[in-house]
Amino acid sequence: MGARRGPKKKQQCFEPLDPASLRGLKAAFFAWMTGMHFSPHTLRTRGNALQFFLRWCDERGLTRPAEINRPILERYRRYTYEYRKPDGKPLSLKTQISRIIAIRTFFKWMARHHHLLYNPAGELEMPRGEKRLPTVLTVENVETILNQTNVNDPLGLRDRAILETLYSTGMRRSELTGLRVYDLELDQGIVAIRQGKGRKDRFVPIGSRAMAWIDKYLLEVRPRLVQEPDDGTLFLTVDGTSLGAHLSDLAHAYVKKANTGKQGSCHIFRHACATHMLEGGADLRIIQAILGHESIESTTLYTHVAIDQLKAVHTKTHPARLVRENHPVPEAGRDARGELLNALAAEAIDEGDNDDGVGA
Repeated sequence: MGARRGPKKKQQCFEPLDPASLRGLKAAFFAWMTGMHFSPHTLRTRGNALQFFLRWCDERGLTRPAEINRPILERYRRYTYEYRKPDGKPLSLKTQISRIIAIRTFFKWMARHHHLLYNPAGELEMPRGEKRLPTVLTVENVETILNQTNVNDPLGLRDRAILETLYSTGMRRSELTGLRVYDLELDQGIVAIRQGKGRKDRFVPIGSRAMAWIDKYLLEVRPRLVQEPDDGTLFLTVDGTSLGAHLSDLAHAYVKKANTGKQGSCHIFRHACATHMLEGGADLRIIQAILGHESIESTTLYTHVAIDQLKAVHTKTHPARLVRENHPVPEAGRDARGELLNALAAEAIDEGDNDDGVGA
């Protein structure tokens, strides 16, 4: 007799996803976005926002796109406004906006690809809040924050190099965490940002002071943190890995510790870099090229500005340098300040940088 066999395990059966349902079309939408090379960050934030919406629809028996109309979407918008997290707090305005942006893009895609006869979200208004310019640090505020780092401690020295880099280059959080050692050309005063927002590469100038701190970090700290095999990531955790989303907590902690009365995280240094250069006399187009922005007034990209010109303007107008000079602030710089800050504020919302922590 053969060996006794135990009872057969019951195989789980999963119903195939209806391609014409909201969830089936969500999968097709994400396949399209992936094929169009949307960033992993965009895919993640849109996925969380749409999952939030689809759960709401499921609870109301709404499973097909044709069942969704403008009044239903208005009800959903009110729901996001009235929603309370487990701690009893409402969603921030940024999160509410990101929820609606996801819905508008999803329904726009469905209409364009003939899954709907019309787009019911086409005129769906964004949640409105008090219109304020984003928090901007003064030069003195930035110096106070930078001085909170304990440069006699290896991790404190690393943090000083990180904050100096954010302030000097104005790069985004994701761009800094993606830096590799070989992206630095410290002898030339240049940093290569590869696959920045929109999957575009660009070169940006970096100031002498930030370079000095990076050089010190590379010599004294990184060799202690790196683990083999070394993938070249510039700024490392104690485990030898990339900082990732932890960078936001790190920057926020130093901003809070400085007690300047200002709040923010990585993006606040991007604001400061741009506004301080503008107030120092830099042309708006130069700042746009450094930030990797499209023109505020047109769709022309200012990515062909010579790197030597960017370096010269950066050296002259950015306050974080080893040797300081005084330059008068032109009136044009003051006039453009609000316009630039509004563009940066919109960018921060689009990147979904918030503290709500409401996932899928």
